Amino acid sequence: MPKDSPLPPQPKHDSERSVADRSKTRREPEFEGDYRPASATYLDPINARIEPHDYQYLLELAEALNTTLDLRTLLRRTSELIRGVIPYRIFAVLLLDESEKELRMRFQIGHTPEIERMRIPIGHGIVGQVVHTRQPVLLNDVSKAEHYIAANECVRSELAVPIINKNRVIGVLDIESEEADYFRPEHLHLLTLTASRIGQAIHNARLYSRVTRQAQALAVLNEIAVELTSILDLDQLFERIGQLLRRLIDYQMFTIMLVNSTGDRLVSRYTWRFGQASVPHRWLPINTGLVGAAVAEWRLINVPDVSKDPRYFMINAETRSEMVVPLFYKNRVIGVLDLEHVKPGYFHERHERTLTTLAAQIAISIENARLYQQVLRHEQALERDLAMARQVQLRLLPAECPVHTNADLAARFLPARSIGGDLYDFVEYDANRTAIILGDVSGKAAPAALFAALVSGIMRSAAALKPSPAKMLAMLNDALQERRLDSQYVTMLYAVWNDDNRTLQIANAGAVPPVFCRADEITIVKAEGFPLGMFPNAEYEEFTIATQPGDALVFVSDGITDAENTQGDMYGSDRLTATLCQHRTKPAVQIAEAIFADVARFQGAKDRFDDETILVLRVR
Repeated sequence: MPKDSPLPPQPKHDSERSVADRSKTRREPEFEGDYRPASATYLDPINARIEPHDYQYLLELAEALNTTLDLRTLLRRTSELIRGVIPYRIFAVLLLDESEKELRMRFQIGHTPEIERMRIPIGHGIVGQVVHTRQPVLLNDVSKAEHYIAANECVRSELAVPIINKNRVIGVLDIESEEADYFRPEHLHLLTLTASRIGQAIHNARLYSRVTRQAQALAVLNEIAVELTSILDLDQLFERIGQLLRRLIDYQMFTIMLVNSTGDRLVSRYTWRFGQASVPHRWLPINTGLVGAAVAEWRLINVPDVSKDPRYFMINAETRSEMVVPLFYKNRVIGVLDLEHVKPGYFHERHERTLTTLAAQIAISIENARLYQQVLRHEQALERDLAMARQVQLRLLPAECPVHTNADLAARFLPARSIGGDLYDFVEYDANRTAIILGDVSGKAAPAALFAALVSGIMRSAAALKPSPAKMLAMLNDALQERRLDSQYVTMLYAVWNDDNRTLQIANAGAVPPVFCRADEITIVKAEGFPLGMFPNAEYEEFTIATQPGDALVFVSDGITDAENTQGDMYGSDRLTATLCQHRTKPAVQIAEAIFADVARFQGAKDRFDDETILVLRVR
């Protein structure tokens, strides 16, 4: 039928009597305890007969219901179709909330915002009774209805029909008029037909909306999980948690509290209150309030009205609803998330699921940030200790090379890390004799540096006896055997320069053999022996080299010969001897610098992995 045309007259013969006529001849069943105003008309929706002129309306309704899954669009289209057959000024669709305990307006026309925000319990008012009795009501004089809720003083008549899906009431279609006796039985009939058709569509739309919200929530949860794991500063993390959580739950007050180190207090680390964030200095005993209950009971606590809960400890006077979830990490509670709202019963099951899911990731992120800050503090302390150790190590190295009439000495040292395991030294035996020492301790960094300091101390004590190189290495080996450490040993070159006769005595304990250059002739001094500290009662070979003016001799650690470039090639002895011979006529310090520069060019961008030490002796 056209939307604006009046309803056609109803036939009166037996085969096509109107619904109103049939209802007059049918006795309504009695329901004990049901509220049924005497002036109301009732209709059985199951037995309601569809008249021929109803089909066009139902076709239009079916088309409207089948073309959208958006709940608001669905309800708007339904309201427009109903207006075409039942002219109205006040209309509402009320749906049961997730708890199924009260009705809430999901679409309305003609109501004030205050009325739209009302929550109507089942059994209260006309719409509440419709849900309770599962029966439609046509009430043409609301003043005669004992339990009528006068939300609008101008209303005189009301028509309310239950929306049923799968034998379960999910809401109410409600129309009101400012005229008494406005609604007729045919209006009740058409509204009942409408309600019987839109129940499944509303259920589908709500299901689609729920799935969409869940998908969006999962996407946000995934985004939150990824973002939170990348924040390692605790204060920034707390603030970001508050910001991201507001995308999922529209809270008004939020607090993050952590259990202190002694486990007897909950300390507030972040608070957000009505748009203002702060870092409060507040704490509670761990057994206090709802937050304490969540910690003690190891579960989420959702209180619809805190004024009725004896556990509540008031901090914010405006709070009515509060939801607290404990944060677990490795079977212990590390803190709580506390959400509050000024409306009673604000937090529901969906909020609980969201907060519980998110709490696990938040706990991990908080603990990761705490561990990172702890590691950072330890690293900073270690850096300070290493800096001090480097200063001590540099103090153990000779400040300058000794000066002799016939010998020019130079030394260069570059640790692979802030401190290293290489050691070198010059020990004066007398006015004409100086011991030249180059050692390399196994390992790297602090352990190697400490062991190097031990070796240096033993060596300097033994040097007071002015032993020969072979005897010194044997003494050092015996001393280290007495102080044996697993996997710790030292390679060492020990030489004694005699400036009177220009001779050099050399003994080697597993170090890189020294290179001797005279004119264009290269000699590798192949003195051999076991590294110090590996085997007891070791003996060492000793060689004496008679030098001439212009000769050059270089001692290097294996960090020089084993240096690698980006292709994995090693610097090796050949490059070392070539560089030495090329610069042998230069002062000792320039020879040492030339070798260092050549090694650096060879390595290029390759990271240095070992300490590099060079000692040069050039005969004047």
